[in-house]
Parts: sequence; structure tokens; C-alpha cells
Amino acid sequence: MRAYEHRHVVGFEETNLVGNVYYANHVRWQGKCREMFLHDHAREILEQFKHGFALVTTRVSCEYLTELSAFDELLIRMRLGELKQNRITMKFEYWRCTTAGEELVARGEQQVACMHREGDKMIATPIPPALHDALRAYDET
Repeated sequence: MRAYEHRHVVGFEETNLVGNVYYANHVRWQGKCREMFLHDHAREILEQFKHGFALVTTRVSCEYLTELSAFDELLIRMRLGELKQNRITMKFEYWRCTTAGEELVARGEQQVACMHREGDKMIATPIPPALHDALRAYDET
């Protein structure tokens, strides 16, 4: 099962007073992974953002399996969970990379809705074909 992969090294600014990663950063990393996917595989969408297109996050979750610390090296894997009307569900796995191998440290999920800004309103819009095709390459089914 193919996954889009984004590498990240944890910095001090992502940890709390105790020294472990503050939980909200996992959600931020989902967003970064999603953005880099668009950059790498659906650049046409980036231009559409300038013309009113929006990806609106409707749901996000993360299941934490173990703590992370500064300078942990992560591999965040994103797969397509579901495409439904104007909604996209992405699934994430967070793997700590060490000399001994990879350790699953968290799992997450995010759903976004494709929308278009019209004045002060947001109108549901179909998933653009370029995005649809790019995501299909990472379908978990």
C-alpha cells in the first residue's frame, strides 16, 4: 500500500516543559504533510487557492501511542482514506526512525471539504480532477 511520506525532525520549540512533544504538534504535522503533498503532486491546486478555492478542515483526530522528544526523526505517512462528494479523508501514521528501525508512535485522520469562496460565503465544490487523481495514487484500499 503506497503512502505519501514527509520527513520531520522534532525541534525544541515543539516540546513542552517536561521535554516531550506537545500533543497539538501532531495535528500541525498533518497539515504540513498535506501541504507538501499538494506541492509535490497537485500543484495546479495551489493556483486555484488564489481564485477562491479552499480546503476546509472539518474533522481531525490523533491517537498517541508513545511520547516523542526533541530531535526524534519522524516519517509521516499519509494515505487516502475516502473520497466522497466534496470530502476527502486522509489517514496518517507517524513513525519514529532510529538505527534499530521504525516505530509507530501515533495515528491520525483528517477530513477536508472542497469549498469555493463567493463573497462572504463558502460553497461546496467538487474535488478538482487534478487533486482527485493525485490522491487516488495513495488510496489505502
